[in-house]
Amino acid sequence: MSFLGYPRPDGSYGTRNYVLVLPGGLVSSKICQFVDGVRTIITPDYGGGRTQRDRQTVARVLVGLGRNPNVAGVILHGLHPAMQYPELKPAVLAQQIAASGKPVEVITAQPFRDTYEVLVRGIKAARRLVCEASHVRRQETGDEHLCLGVKCGVSDSTSGIAGNPAVGYLYDQVVAAGGTAMFGETTEIIGAEHLLAQRAASPEVAQRILAVSHDIEEKSKGYGQDIRTVNPIPANIEAGITTLEEKSLGAIAKAGSTPIQGVLAYGERPAGKGLYFVDNWMSMNSIFLGYAASGANLTLMVWGGGGYVADTILYPSLGVVAPLLWTTGNVNTYRACEESMDFCAGTVIDGSETLGQAGDRLLALVRQVASGSFTKTDTLSFQEANKVYFQDAAF
Repeated sequence: MSFLGYPRPDGSYGTRNYVLVLPGGLVSSKICQFVDGVRTIITPDYGGGRTQRDRQTVARVLVGLGRNPNVAGVILHGLHPAMQYPELKPAVLAQQIAASGKPVEVITAQPFRDTYEVLVRGIKAARRLVCEASHVRRQETGDEHLCLGVKCGVSDSTSGIAGNPAVGYLYDQVVAAGGTAMFGETTEIIGAEHLLAQRAASPEVAQRILAVSHDIEEKSKGYGQDIRTVNPIPANIEAGITTLEEKSLGAIAKAGSTPIQGVLAYGERPAGKGLYFVDNWMSMNSIFLGYAASGANLTLMVWGGGGYVADTILYPSLGVVAPLLWTTGNVNTYRACEESMDFCAGTVIDGSETLGQAGDRLLALVRQVASGSFTKTDTLSFQEANKVYFQDAAF
């Protein structure tokens, strides 16, 4: 037994048991305020005025969130004007989400006179779905049903020495047990992409890793920018990281050592188990949302910080339905943020633990959170707005 999870009709297991209201906006937020156990996405961009490809990205994210194992049921409403695009029609999204076997209810304004009636209908539906979800009981299951996503931020020297390697150890254990693990941030593999390509499960995957890295550099040049003026960020430089290549070598440590099975687009679901690279941008406001849409039932943030504290550390999960576990390899950062930080691998640096011991401690914590224990930021009611990722908006 690894953790206690909520069984879903498609064979996956959730670490949480939410009802999700999509696509967001006034109706969704008011339902969340009125009914416990309900979640929604907060974003100013629902696809209106976007290209077809970008609308497809929005649709992929919405469907992916609805199919996430942590979601027990979904309500879709069509009050936002963007939901009239063919790709975003509630009935179309509902059909794709319902393929996972979970209940989906569609509410539109057509049979009703105004938004108030839609809101009342949504509240009634949410109460019913939450009650139904409450009957589902956690069951013992294995690490093969863990699906993790990770990001590192404000990296410093401890990130590459302890913080990211501890997650890499965790990833190796989860993948070895038959689970799924995702890592990304294409801008932060530049200079180390050849090392990741050597770990590809096939020549096609290796070529794809090299291609996405090359594309992001060429795109920045097309905008008259040098990617190295974006990365490392000032906080990285202040913490001692001198080049993008140096940052990348530390960043890829969080991917462990197992073969990379594929390269995913933002919000794309893995085709199978194992380790996957996600071609995504480095903003935490979008990256965790993308992981949740790809099926992550738990996410991790590796914070370097150099002892630097930001209000970012108080953010609850930007994955909407996927809990976020905050980790660091910097003991000064941990001490400064102990009320918000869940795990510290700085013990590897001071010699009180081996990497394996710290990694096993992290694995135990992941299993605990997957079984329902709160992370530090799970206790906060604040929800930060998400950015839906668009490749064209990267620069």
